[in-house]
Amino acid sequence: MRRRIPALVLTAALAGGAVATLAQVATAPAAAAASITVNINQLRQQVADLRQKAATLDHYGARAEARKARAQADAIQRRIDQLEKSEREAGRRF
Repeated sequence: MRRRIPALVLTAALAGGAVATLAQVATAPAAAAASITVNINQLRQQVADLRQKAATLDHYGARAEARKARAQADAIQRRIDQLEKSEREAGRRF
């Protein structure tokens, strides 16, 4: 009997913890469902500005800085492509 009581208490404590965890998980999707708004035209303008900056830096001989500006522009462009792809595929049905 001595072993059964602590086992029951432990089981009840674990079950209570599981219920608390499930309650937290149940509220998480509501917070995760918030939408994020991205201005793609503004991102495109940043890409154009960075590419222009890279061209200017190349003209003045600052090759490393120009390469960095181009890398930033490429990263933003990849993000734009990902966003556009997700928008296209969001309307698809399985």
